[in-house]
Amino acid sequence: MATESPEQFDQVDWNDLSRSGRFDLSINSIGMLVTALPLALLGVYDWRFVGDRTATFEFVGLDRTLETVDFLFIFTLLLAFWYLVLPLYQNPRRTRYYWKEFKRNRPAVVSLGWLGIVFVGGIVGPLVMNAPQQELLIAYQPPVFTSVVDTTPATCVGEVINGRCHGTWQHPLGTTNAGRDVFTMIVYGMTISMQIAFITTTIVATVGITFGTLSAYAGGWVDEIMMRFTDIILSFPTFLMFLLILYIYGAGLGMFIVVFSLFAWGGTARYVRSKSLSISEEEFIKSSRISGASTYQVIRGHVVPNVASSIITQLTLLIPGFLLYEAQLAFLGIGDSTVPSWGQLIAAGRSDLSFAPWIVLAPGIVLFLTILAFNFLGDALLDALNPEAEAENA
Repeated sequence: MATESPEQFDQVDWNDLSRSGRFDLSINSIGMLVTALPLALLGVYDWRFVGDRTATFEFVGLDRTLETVDFLFIFTLLLAFWYLVLPLYQNPRRTRYYWKEFKRNRPAVVSLGWLGIVFVGGIVGPLVMNAPQQELLIAYQPPVFTSVVDTTPATCVGEVINGRCHGTWQHPLGTTNAGRDVFTMIVYGMTISMQIAFITTTIVATVGITFGTLSAYAGGWVDEIMMRFTDIILSFPTFLMFLLILYIYGAGLGMFIVVFSLFAWGGTARYVRSKSLSISEEEFIKSSRISGASTYQVIRGHVVPNVASSIITQLTLLIPGFLLYEAQLAFLGIGDSTVPSWGQLIAAGRSDLSFAPWIVLAPGIVLFLTILAFNFLGDALLDALNPEAEAENA
């Protein structure tokens, strides 16, 4: 029985693909739309029908309130699942290759485990733990296995032996000067850190990839104008801009994320532009153009997929900077004091270092390990996803 021969590359009808395939949705895109639609409806309901003092889920009997940052965080989690996690499952052979290359870097494997703990803690922790409350009577409780002079805390929760108050598992990392449990604040700080990481990288990736790709393929005076605008963004004093907005609108985590991410995409745009220009000179790009592929099809089908691996590593290395920015602003007293971030916890204990160092040390160590883990992870991803870069550095 005769069989049809497979269609050759130079026989592809690009005009037909342009008419029928431009808006075809993959299973990933369909899943993203199906899961994002209820989130969008819930956001509209919360915005239009729920009062400021009413919980978002009060209609089902839950005392849970979602802020704008929470909606954005959930949306970015959906994006990460449908366009990062699920493709790994859909391409097991490629995933095995990436994992084989990635696990050669032992510090990166340990870092991935630590970031997994931070991620799970940030997602699950607030669901099973009550928010840290102010209890002045139990302020300055020492961590477990340590002790302080019994006159340091107003009331010692643990045992008092030989004039020293000993820590207890009720407060494994001690309490702050306001009596808030340090461990609980660190867990809630994991949520803040993950929100900063996911939302900022999503904004930076969206703006940077779009701007860089359009600049590379527009060329001429359009490319020149777009790159000069990028130079302005890169040279703009983001800190002063944040202070100005803070003075006008007040401090807030959402404001921090928006300001710093909108002024951090310049490097990504330049990187994407340079990669796009280099890839555009490859033979398979020229073949696609000769065969009739439009600019849109070339960018979507060839340029973005080939640039994506390098972008992922660069975005991973941007996250530590954002976490440090938040901690620095909080330490200076500029951030939102109502947000239980690691930076706010460090700032709360800076005046008590002489007799209650755990208030600063515990979140400081967690912040240090998280930033170090992201750096190790970024280096390992660069080697696993972009082996050409490893060869160039060798």
